[in-house]
Amino acid sequence: MTEPAIELKGISKSFGQVQANRNISIRVMPGTIHGIIGENGAGKSTLMSILYGFYKADSGDVFIRGTRTEIPDSQAAIAAGIGMVFQHFKLVQNFTVLENIVLGAEEGPLLRSSLARARKLLKQLSDEYELHVDPDARIEDLGVGMQQRVEILKALYRRADILILDEPTGVLTPAEADHLFRILQGLKREGKTVILITHKLREIMEVTDTVSVMRRGEMEATVNTAETSPEELAELMVGRKVLLRVDKAPATPGDVVLEVENLSVRDDAGVERLRGVSLRVRRGEILGLAGVAGNGQSELLEVLGGMREGRGRVTMNGTALDLTGARSDARTRRQRGIAHVPEDRQREGLIMEFHAWENAGFGYHDDPRFNRGLLMDNEALREDARAKIARFDIRPTDPWLTAKSFSGGNQQKLVIARELEREPDLLLIGQPTRGVDIGAIEFIHEQIVALRDRGKAILLVSVELDEIMALSDRIAVMFDGRIMGERTPGETNEGELGLLMAGITETDRDHSVAEIEANLARRAGKTA
Repeated sequence: MTEPAIELKGISKSFGQVQANRNISIRVMPGTIHGIIGENGAGKSTLMSILYGFYKADSGDVFIRGTRTEIPDSQAAIAAGIGMVFQHFKLVQNFTVLENIVLGAEEGPLLRSSLARARKLLKQLSDEYELHVDPDARIEDLGVGMQQRVEILKALYRRADILILDEPTGVLTPAEADHLFRILQGLKREGKTVILITHKLREIMEVTDTVSVMRRGEMEATVNTAETSPEELAELMVGRKVLLRVDKAPATPGDVVLEVENLSVRDDAGVERLRGVSLRVRRGEILGLAGVAGNGQSELLEVLGGMREGRGRVTMNGTALDLTGARSDARTRRQRGIAHVPEDRQREGLIMEFHAWENAGFGYHDDPRFNRGLLMDNEALREDARAKIARFDIRPTDPWLTAKSFSGGNQQKLVIARELEREPDLLLIGQPTRGVDIGAIEFIHEQIVALRDRGKAILLVSVELDEIMALSDRIAVMFDGRIMGERTPGETNEGELGLLMAGITETDRDHSVAEIEANLARRAGKTA
């Protein structure tokens, strides 16, 4: 019988009182694509970090191609033929592609021979695996799709036969994700073994041969992908049946709540990030903004939320908002009925070292309910936090825990509870389910739809096209700081939206397929 490429036996790992992995065993056969899925905190990343040498297991054994192998650090993992592409790339931004490929794998003190050899091998690898990228391009000038190719080439250059990818499609357009899957299939045909960590069940079903499901630090099941379904996998992950679609009635839009006209923004370096953006959001509807990260969505939310100044005209319920000066701040926005769930919950939505009850009241601590004369009524804040924790099923339930003690999904619930409980006229919500497990995704989607059904206006930003399609009543697509077009979910598809996300307009579609592909490749290098 063929030996497994990887076999983990009885792996356990704890961090203090938290048991991250408990007696996990798994076999991954060579020349296959093996998926690993689970809720936040299920132990997936810890298990892969043990395999890649970031952590040392408390107990258990690792076998590589049938041989028991000690992996004390990442250098040992690389020597064993294991490569890992992290969700957040490990590239030096002002180095070239070639310099990043060679970094850490130099052959002697003189770089010239290493770079010459690397250039030749890079050309071979690029041709063999369809990983074409300019070796002399600087990383900072490449889009995320190209940067991901560099990370894969780095691993292959180091002769990796086993490749681990952690949430690889989170920042890719649909076209880039499809290309990545073709690359993975090519690696598989060449006999490479791929481990894919993702929370997207559609990707698991599309690209993997087998899938392992983890729950609460244990291995729940390993199944052949062809013999399972998204519904079964979701139930294995969560321990109950999960509704995989967004259950919502048609929208009944009312009056215009938010109107944006010709909004422009420059960043601190003077680069124009918004270029004449105009849009409207009405009561009782969700306007979804689709686009690859870095195309102006973040800056739009920041201006509307009072975190950044801009130029143009923005009205809220018919009254103009200040876009510059002292009254363009977040506090004034809240007073005007705007709530904001920021894209980065840890940097902009929470203070990680503060208690949950303190975070649950941030921004609204001047509410008369939380004040006693000149002093804050901390007990009232704690009671309010306890109620939010109960209503939004935030775990653990202790309001005295610091924000950093909660999983990413529960941190997100804490921010959403704080903002939605104010019944805002307009909710700005960025990346509502980024890094959130499938059970929490279902809950968060239900809360957003319920707010819409209570007659509120919602501006939703997400890089997850499935999420945009499922939640939105209208979809606007952004590219390079502009609105490329607007569609309704029932009259479009992911292919059309993906072209708009890459800057391909209806006019462009009159050109040949070769011209469109050339434009996509050119623009991918410019998309942040």
